[in-house]
Amino acid sequence: MEKLRIVFMGTPEFAVGILDTIIQNNYTVVGVITAADKPAGRGQKLKFSAVKEYAVANNLPLLQPTNLKDEGFLSELKALNANLQIVVAFRMLPKVVWEMPALGTFNLHASLLPNYRGAAPINWAIINGEQKTGVTTFFIDDKIDTGAMILSSETDIHPEENAGQLHDRLMNIGSTTVIDTLTLIEKGNLTTTIQKDTDDIKTAYKLNKENCKIDWTQSATTIHNLIRGLSPYPAAWSMVTDKDEEWSVKIYESKIIIEEHQHPIGRIVCTKKEMKIAVANGFIQILSLQFPGKKRMTTAELLNGITFTADAKAF
Repeated sequence: MEKLRIVFMGTPEFAVGILDTIIQNNYTVVGVITAADKPAGRGQKLKFSAVKEYAVANNLPLLQPTNLKDEGFLSELKALNANLQIVVAFRMLPKVVWEMPALGTFNLHASLLPNYRGAAPINWAIINGEQKTGVTTFFIDDKIDTGAMILSSETDIHPEENAGQLHDRLMNIGSTTVIDTLTLIEKGNLTTTIQKDTDDIKTAYKLNKENCKIDWTQSATTIHNLIRGLSPYPAAWSMVTDKDEEWSVKIYESKIIIEEHQHPIGRIVCTKKEMKIAVANGFIQILSLQFPGKKRMTTAELLNGITFTADAKAF
C-alpha cells in the first residue's frame, strides 16, 4: 500500500471542513495551496482565506501563488514531493499542476455530476427546486468539472433548507466521501466512470447581482426557492419604493402563501408585525431582511421602526 503524500488546494470554509477531516484521519498533508490574501472591509486590511487560517493554526506548509504557471511556484510545488493532490473549491488548474503527482489530482464537487458543474452548485440546486443533490469526487482534466468520476454520495434537499444549511451538510458528506476516495486510492482498487454529456445538463453559473435579483412576476415557489437558495450569502435582493424613496433590500427568509387577491404584483401589504409581497398566485411573506446601512433583522423588528404606506412596492 503506497503511503500518500497529499497537497491540498482550497479557499473557503467548505474546503476547511474537508482538510480538517483529512488531517484528523492521520493522512500526511505535505502542503496547502490557497488564494492570495485580499484587502477587505473599509480599512482594506488584508484578509486571509479560511483555508489559510486553518493551515497557519495547524502549522501546515503553505503556498499562496497569484499565478499557477509561475516557475517559482511550480518548483516549490514539485519540492513538496506529493504523490496526490486534492482540490476543494479552489480555481481552475493548469495541466502542468494537475498532472504533477503520480497518483493524479482529484476534486470534490458539491453536486451530483455531470449536473451543476461550475461555481455555485449548492445555490443553484435549491434555486432550481431540486429535491436531491450530493457530492462527487473526480479526477481533474483540462475542462471545468468534467473529469472521470470516482465516488458520489446523494442526499435529499429538505423543503425549507437554505444554502447555508445545505452547505454545512454537504461539507460533512463531502468529508466522508473524500476519505472513502483516499481509501480506494491507497488500496489501488479504484474504478472511475466517465461523465456523459446530455442536452439537459444543468449548470451552476457564477452568482452575480443580476441573477440574485428577485423577479416578482415569477411564481411564489420560484421566488421562495431563489430566496432560500441565496441565503445567507450572497442573499436575494429587490428594490423597494415608498413615499418617493427607494431602497435596495436583501431578503433572507420567506414563506409562501397561495391565495387569490386583487393586488398588483409587487405590492407590499403590511400589518403591525407582518409583511407580504403580492405575486401572481399569492404572496411571499418576508420573515427576515436587511435594509441598507442596517443589520439583518426580522420583519417584526423592522416594522417596529418603519411604517409603509398602502402604495409601497417591491420591484
